[in-house]
Amino acid sequence: MANVRVIASDKSWIEQSAIDQLNQTATLKGIEEAVGLPDLHAGRGIPIGAAFWSTTHAYPHLVGNDIGCGMALWQTDIRTKKFKLDRAVKRLTDLDGPWSGDQASRLAEIGLPAELGGDALGTIGGGNHFAEFLAVEDVFCEHKFTAGGFEVACAMLLVHSGSRGLGQATLESHLRQSGTSGLEVNGDAFAAYRDRHDQAMNWAELNRQIIAERFLDRLNASGDRKLDIFHNSLTPHNDGWLHRKGAAPADKGLVVIPGSRGTMSYLVSPTNNAEKMNHALHSLAHGAGRKWARSDAKAKLSNRYKQSELERTELGGRVICEDKNLIFEEAPQAYKNIEGVIADLVEAGLIEVVAVLRPMISYKMRRA
Repeated sequence: MANVRVIASDKSWIEQSAIDQLNQTATLKGIEEAVGLPDLHAGRGIPIGAAFWSTTHAYPHLVGNDIGCGMALWQTDIRTKKFKLDRAVKRLTDLDGPWSGDQASRLAEIGLPAELGGDALGTIGGGNHFAEFLAVEDVFCEHKFTAGGFEVACAMLLVHSGSRGLGQATLESHLRQSGTSGLEVNGDAFAAYRDRHDQAMNWAELNRQIIAERFLDRLNASGDRKLDIFHNSLTPHNDGWLHRKGAAPADKGLVVIPGSRGTMSYLVSPTNNAEKMNHALHSLAHGAGRKWARSDAKAKLSNRYKQSELERTELGGRVICEDKNLIFEEAPQAYKNIEGVIADLVEAGLIEVVAVLRPMISYKMRRA
């Protein structure tokens, strides 16, 4: 039977349905360890904010359809004091349509065939994906902040997106052939899935890069990518295979753990505590975690707020989201308390907070 554990304090609220999904998923053949992070919440049969480890089996549906979804952070050459919100909002247009660059060349640079191009490359997508300009609000570990090449005066750009339709097609292909049955890791079917998985991972990273280029170009700016991490992945780990579903890696350097568009985000450094890291399957929370389902968020908030009221945050930021449903579904109120998630990770000995970032502009999508 799998070793199941949840990393969260007694103060943290995690719905029972998420715990039930974690325990149920841990009964899959070959799963030996299952970990829920502080942002654990229920998904479509599979909990989000979790990691699963096996030496014998891989389960593509645990990784999900958005293979390679993750976050990348750029330090821009824009001085925060000179960042004009209204001007920037006006300039951030025509970013939802197809990218007009040389797709074939960019794909070839990372070893992907030209046929993996298409209208989705260089676009954010829907759901909880976004591009966000942030200011450095506070620095808690000066040494690690400067060692990472960060400067307090510079605005940051955070991009959250994934493999779009490519990941969806990869999962659907597997489900048609094998359903939710696990793949034995020494078999041909696993090798075939892993090849397509790795292609989607590389595509997702390139997608975030092109998104950043498009946004920076709109503001006549440039940027230096500081990190790029995956939240949905299948990776080798301790002579086995680690499935992360909405979980950030704790073995790839600095990590950004975002709040909602109306709360702070956190730049953190994983600790070197091997025992604690093994306990957490070398994984961290990937965000605040949803408190309400999307349909519930719309129902709870649409009678309390106008869309225009949700386009400005309590932190003084702007929200660009012209989809009438999405702006309610992704409202800050629909998410758990990010400060509680961060506190749980610190208490568990998994992270040190390096800096706090304040969102200035959160871009979801313009009207079609």
